Amino acid sequence: MSTLNLFARPLYVMAKPAGAHCNLRCEYCYYLEKQHLYEHGTRHQMSDDVLEAYIRSYIETNSLQDILFTWHGGEPLMRPLSFYKKAIRLQQYYGRGRRISNSLQTNGLMLDDEWCRFLHDEGWLVGISIDGTQEMHDAYRTDSQGRPSWQRVVDNIHLMERYGVEWNAMATVNRRNVEHPLEFYRFFRDTLHCRYLQFSPVVERILQHRDGRHLAQMLDKDCPIAPFSITPAQWGTFLCEIFDEWVRRDVGNIFVQIFDATLAGWCGVDPGLCTLARECGHAVVMEYNGDLYSCDHFVFPEYRLGNVMTDGLPQMLYGTKQNAFSQLKEKGLPRQCKVCEWLHACHGECPRLRFMRTADGEPGLNYLCAGYRQYFQHVAPQMDYMREELLAGRPAAGVMNQF
Repeated sequence: MSTLNLFARPLYVMAKPAGAHCNLRCEYCYYLEKQHLYEHGTRHQMSDDVLEAYIRSYIETNSLQDILFTWHGGEPLMRPLSFYKKAIRLQQYYGRGRRISNSLQTNGLMLDDEWCRFLHDEGWLVGISIDGTQEMHDAYRTDSQGRPSWQRVVDNIHLMERYGVEWNAMATVNRRNVEHPLEFYRFFRDTLHCRYLQFSPVVERILQHRDGRHLAQMLDKDCPIAPFSITPAQWGTFLCEIFDEWVRRDVGNIFVQIFDATLAGWCGVDPGLCTLARECGHAVVMEYNGDLYSCDHFVFPEYRLGNVMTDGLPQMLYGTKQNAFSQLKEKGLPRQCKVCEWLHACHGECPRLRFMRTADGEPGLNYLCAGYRQYFQHVAPQMDYMREELLAGRPAAGVMNQF
């Protein structure tokens, strides 16, 4: 452990115990097609050997006293409860007194009393994927039989609440809900009474691959935008309208990840949101068979780092290949970004969306740039005020009395 303590940068791994397998067929999903990267006809389930090797190595490599395990998918609940009980036993065995916590991102369909009792008793944080109102959600999030899923998700949110499970919401912003920002936001606040909300823009491009995949990656050129994607202008307006509602009445009560991250960037603090950070690559993905990839949005063969069964986890996480990936975000900025007044707030956003050209014809401009510029310009007065309040030792919520 003394050698590993030299690695001070926090590391995070999103483990996918069922790979890309899922009981939903969301039209915009970028991960479902990753199953084509692996042998057809095989069960994409994490083995006991991979589970133990991962937990042991992750704990040994992590230099922090507090260690977070994140279970993702696909749909992680497609592995039985016994799998996660075994994971807890292994965490306790290898943790040797470390403070270990777990989070789970799920579509919520498979939650039941037994699951909710377990999640509460073990203190797991649950992220629920839900895209807003019934009409918004069911537009794209149908199950493998083509049936809508919203009512089942909402029913299971209420079930979690009855058991006292801590949860937050993760929504996508897509072509169906982007034009209704206030209805979207008020649903989470007033109907679900959700206090912690994350939402991410859906932007994908189409490119057919011989192995069955159909989505493009960052370096692919001349690929059409997928029809469920949003436009930069829609994204900017969506953020501005929700921000105006939030900043007038909900600061300090409702926590919207992108607003909190923007304020952190305004204060010169790591935003905790990789898309707005100076560097990325601090969170890798582990597939069901132990393969590690640089990022959840970069699960492509060229971004494979190795395998937890054959390669050292610190060598993969802190090695030359991942370090080069981390630096790509800053090194790949075009001049337009480098001289932009909002560089401190977005750092060019996610590299996967840098497939546009600047006004000067230089490659590397983020597709959503215009939307972010609209948003940052709009929120600047309130962000300036909240930054000064925080620096003076006062709560940022005072902004609600000023604007």
